[in-house]
Amino acid sequence: MKPAVIHLHLLAPAKPAAGEPCNGCGVCCAFAPCPLGVLVSGRRHGTCDALRWHVGTQRYGCAMASDPVAVWPRLPLALRAPMMRLAKRWIAAGAGCDSDLVAEVAAPAAGPG
Repeated sequence: MKPAVIHLHLLAPAKPAAGEPCNGCGVCCAFAPCPLGVLVSGRRHGTCDALRWHVGTQRYGCAMASDPVAVWPRLPLALRAPMMRLAKRWIAAGAGCDSDLVAEVAAPAAGPG
């Protein structure tokens, strides 16, 4: 597979090994959306539109699992809680990291000097 460059917050935690607990690193969702993310983003590659950086916890999370209205503003009130449950199921929340991607931190680019 050709290496891909994804951009994540500088304070994002390092990607855990596959099978380890999710730590909100954001690597998997920045690389490609899950099935729900494909519906949300309208694409199968690139960063998911539901990926959100949470300043307070300094980790990434899925807005479809925590605040689907932030992604789909017209989502009816009656569908918000079911959507959050569905999103948590589709992203396998609590099941551990299922990404076998290898994440490397790029060296900072040299500035003009």
